Amino acid sequence: MFKSGFVAVIGRPNSGKSTLINALVGKKVTITSHHPNTTRNAIRAILNTDSYQAVLVDTPGIHKPVTTLGTQLNSIAKESTDSVDIVIFTIAANEKVGKGDNFVVRSIAESSSAKRFCVVTKIDTISKDRILTALAEAAKLANDHGFTWDEIIPVSAIKGEQVWILSDLIERNLPEGPAYYPAETLVDLELGEQISELIREATIAGTLQELPHSIAVLVNEITERSEELTAIDATIFVERESQKGIIVGHAGSNIKAIGSAVRPAIEALLGKKIFLGLNVSVASNWQRDSKALRKFGIVKE
Repeated sequence: MFKSGFVAVIGRPNSGKSTLINALVGKKVTITSHHPNTTRNAIRAILNTDSYQAVLVDTPGIHKPVTTLGTQLNSIAKESTDSVDIVIFTIAANEKVGKGDNFVVRSIAESSSAKRFCVVTKIDTISKDRILTALAEAAKLANDHGFTWDEIIPVSAIKGEQVWILSDLIERNLPEGPAYYPAETLVDLELGEQISELIREATIAGTLQELPHSIAVLVNEITERSEELTAIDATIFVERESQKGIIVGHAGSNIKAIGSAVRPAIEALLGKKIFLGLNVSVASNWQRDSKALRKFGIVKE
């Protein structure tokens, strides 16, 4: 009996959603960062085994929005919990339960038909005594909103601790059904989107604290030069001219470093050498511009 279904992974920003999905799939399929709100779309990662296929929906962190981008990210996350078989709520063990967690759990309380799992992440960062406290706080969080978690699982996704328990629970709670994607598919993104996400991850890692939310990336062209070489032309967008200077760096030092950092990941994705051309452009206040959000693929046509 083969099983299949959809699993929404939801939580407040920086609670370990993307890292958990990468650990479940066993490969890097969604970008990660210590900066909150790195994920900007409902990215579908595909967990394939011989007995089941789970479509894991990596959602943006739900938060109090201050821009059009923030409002759109919340909308994407909430829509991703509709008509799924399992909702996984992530809560970081090394942080106190806050208003953001309560806000997310209120929406989960309405998911009456889905199984509701709470995954307490980042247990490698705290003591064993603190893990017990975090589990009790997670249980109370659901009780305060009128329901009980179907499962509470403590994990360290970055170290792979107890991820297998979650994988087993997903299999047990999926309905019987066919595979939705070919077995070799790991993520439901176009090639250009995968490359732009890798470039954005490298840019976030290589820039200052205040820049991550201002960065967007578009892949303009992918050209097969030969069987051994692919040329990629991409543009990194920021909101202000001063931010452009930070990314470019003195004599182009930062943009060169970003290219060097991301090249191995793109070559691993394509299985061949690449020529990467990176440009930097200003799209003023794009986070508040609905047209720009559509251009960057955050709002779908």
